[in-house]
Amino acid sequence: MTPPTPQRLELREQMAELPLVAPTGQREPVMQLQGRALGVNTGVPLNLDWIDGVRINTSAVERRAATLLARRTVKKDWQVAWLLRAITCMDLTTLAGDDSDERVRRLCAKAMQPVSGSVKALLGIDELPVKVAAVCVYHLFVETARRALRGTPIRVAAVSAGFPAGLNALTERLAEIRHSVEAGADEIDVVITRAHVFAGEWQRLYDEVAAFKEACGKAHCKVILGSGDLATLRNVARASLVAMMAGADFIKTSTGKEAVNATLPVGLVMARAIREYCERTGMAVGFKPAGGFRSARQSLDWLALMKEELGQGWLEPRLFRIGASSMLGDIERQLEFHGSGRYSASYHHPLA
Repeated sequence: MTPPTPQRLELREQMAELPLVAPTGQREPVMQLQGRALGVNTGVPLNLDWIDGVRINTSAVERRAATLLARRTVKKDWQVAWLLRAITCMDLTTLAGDDSDERVRRLCAKAMQPVSGSVKALLGIDELPVKVAAVCVYHLFVETARRALRGTPIRVAAVSAGFPAGLNALTERLAEIRHSVEAGADEIDVVITRAHVFAGEWQRLYDEVAAFKEACGKAHCKVILGSGDLATLRNVARASLVAMMAGADFIKTSTGKEAVNATLPVGLVMARAIREYCERTGMAVGFKPAGGFRSARQSLDWLALMKEELGQGWLEPRLFRIGASSMLGDIERQLEFHGSGRYSASYHHPLA
């Protein structure tokens, strides 16, 4: 009796579909939320009544976030599919003080082949075009990454605007953004001045993010809130709304340099701020958690949060990214275990 042909896992190639930011005034549909077409975020005037009206029930947020950790995760082929999806939504990142051109080139090579050929053969997905969404580096290495990724759909993201503290003079931060764009960056991760949040200076924060967005030009503007520094979930929610009103294409939790980085309660608050903004304006904004990710299970938790709070559209790289590096090694280990039944040592899955 001939054994049945193993069913191949399916994963749509999304990377070539990532759109650039639309010119000001254009609102072409990019996504749907509850059946409503959403356009690219071009920003809205600052609404202080909306900001002042934000209230957060911290205990309720924490209980809701805990349900994601308590439930049983997806298993078997479903888990493989979700882990592969997590890879396609990943911003593979190196932001170390000892970064070099050679390290960035090695990271780009891993970005182009995040799952080894032997693991793909075990899973029967040899021809599946799995790649990360972007490689994220310091401004100094944008050209190196651009050359290494030439001919691929993988985007180059640069951290700019005085990363990670965001305390340089505004003119210097804007100049750094423009230089990164000129060097070939497709996306710019900018960091806000947290003092504007503490002081409730929402107009200054709005003007700052709007200036960042203008300096980015056609590059995506991903606004880092530094949520671990903002003290309260209410501050996180209000800063999220102001950044979106100012035209942010993505809002991002953390620089990865704070004592506390991305947490599920913070992610829940930011996701619901995105949902409220989408419902009220008809424009879509992406979300990027970053910092402190180590395990494959964490990627599943964040994907579940996106699917349940924002829907299927936020499981694609145009609206969801995971800022990580070491997480990819553990995802590859889990994929190999699914194919072989054995866990390999982590050193078999180097990143760079």
